[in-house]
Amino acid sequence: MEFPSIHTNLWDVLFAVPVIMIFTQLIKVLLPIPKIFVPTIALLLGLGISIFVSHPHNFLGGVFMGWFYGYAAIGSYASLRTTYISYIKKQKKKMALHRK
Repeated sequence: MEFPSIHTNLWDVLFAVPVIMIFTQLIKVLLPIPKIFVPTIALLLGLGISIFVSHPHNFLGGVFMGWFYGYAAIGSYASLRTTYISYIKKQKKKMALHRK
């Protein structure tokens, strides 16, 4: 079995992952879906973008990179959310100390 040749480019880094994050957030706002399915939606969007847009002539390469797109979007969202929550808690703690 020969492994597919996969080329990453600027599209992967600057466009695909943010697009998946934006579409995932839009889907969350527009459709009443349980939170447990949101990572699966991000993964499916990543696979769809990779297979049909980034790597239309290389199915295995599209599937391989689609997993990366989806999971990169999930991880980026989780990191941003954790950072935001931590920052808000720190600000609240700081405000409480100033009130004393």
